Amino acid sequence: MSEEITRRDFMKRAAVATAATSLSMAGISSRSVLGANDRIRLGVIGTGRQGIDNMQNFMQHGVEVAAVCDVYQPNLEKGLKAAGGKAKTFTDFRRLLEEKDIDVVINATPDHWHALPAVEACKAGKDVYVEKPTCVAVEEGKKIVEAARKYKRVVQVGTWQRSNLHFQKAAQAVQDGLIGKVTFARTWNYSNIYPQGIGNPPDSDIPPGLDWDMWLGPAPKVPFNSNRFGVGDRWSTFRYFYDYANGWLGDWCVHLLDIVHWAMKVDGPTAVTASGAKFYLQDNSDTPDTLQVTFEYPTFVCTYENRLCNGNSMYGHGYGIEFHGTDGTMFVDREGFQVYPEKVEFERKHLGRTPAMQMDQVNDGLLDHVANMLECMRTRKNPASDIAIGHRTSSACLLGNVALRSKERIVWDVANERLVGGSPAAQKLLSREYRAPWKLVV
Repeated sequence: MSEEITRRDFMKRAAVATAATSLSMAGISSRSVLGANDRIRLGVIGTGRQGIDNMQNFMQHGVEVAAVCDVYQPNLEKGLKAAGGKAKTFTDFRRLLEEKDIDVVINATPDHWHALPAVEACKAGKDVYVEKPTCVAVEEGKKIVEAARKYKRVVQVGTWQRSNLHFQKAAQAVQDGLIGKVTFARTWNYSNIYPQGIGNPPDSDIPPGLDWDMWLGPAPKVPFNSNRFGVGDRWSTFRYFYDYANGWLGDWCVHLLDIVHWAMKVDGPTAVTASGAKFYLQDNSDTPDTLQVTFEYPTFVCTYENRLCNGNSMYGHGYGIEFHGTDGTMFVDREGFQVYPEKVEFERKHLGRTPAMQMDQVNDGLLDHVANMLECMRTRKNPASDIAIGHRTSSACLLGNVALRSKERIVWDVANERLVGGSPAAQKLLSREYRAPWKLVV
């Protein structure tokens, strides 16, 4: 903190920042989304935990669930029950998209199925709520953006933290210079949930009620393995396989980096480097148990750290975001945020840090995120997490895996979304081949 700025001055600055961030930034009330004569019919593709959660948030806003779809019969039955037992059921998303009276589609499939149904839904004239990450490979995400614009559809990405009031206030405070010039941001996930990893189950018979070939879809055809399928009472283990996802970089990092992009007003990194490997776990997963990625931007650097074998954190939080500015530091997660001045009087240095600005009241971000989308369906404006925004955040995280797997420093042309140089191996990782007969065509 500069010499002329005292702690008292910083407290005044924090008070002004709090007052300046209007409560009007919060999500739209469910009571104001649908009028008495409005009728919005929803189709849900993928009725696992996330799909049902999303669906129920739409239902709280008065949306009618017209159809549910899943390739796994137990999940399909759960989806039908959650919808009130009256929705049509499908095991092929293409049949659901043929329903003319469906206005909006939730795509909550495993990651490798995010792009194709989203594009096809746009082509069918549906608005789309697509889960994050938008895709498994960068080129797929570009296709969703192209489809949304070509067919003039509202496409909201499931980065719902943008609809949390405290994240809005935190981002605004950073933009307003509350903590000075930010030159470094840190994001992380630390855990030790599975000390033995996800294990090494052998390939086995396909469970009753599962269309395994349809579940694989555009991914390579392989025998059924319970870890590759990954459905159960745990973090979905399909995420640990590059055929279907990108590990924690494609999951939690998308949420964390999205806030960094928002607060710092950037579209993507100009360079990415990564290091990590499976140093301890001996399971059949593809992704590392220890990972560090550095994202370089024109005015700051951001890191993402992930550990699966040690949950200890010097910050006392298993995940989070820190913005380090010349005048202070902000910590933010889903429980709220705190801001600490860079310099404090001597006794506070020894008695522990006391936040100069804090917000711990958290609204229902997902519910308000859905409300934002429904309002945009009416106005035809872009939603809070428009597909272009969600795509760029997802792409940044996916570039972390490109850097890791190619063992290269990735230089990225943000405006044109292309590699500057890069080996053929790195270039190849920007896209993926679809297994016949599946094609991603806008």
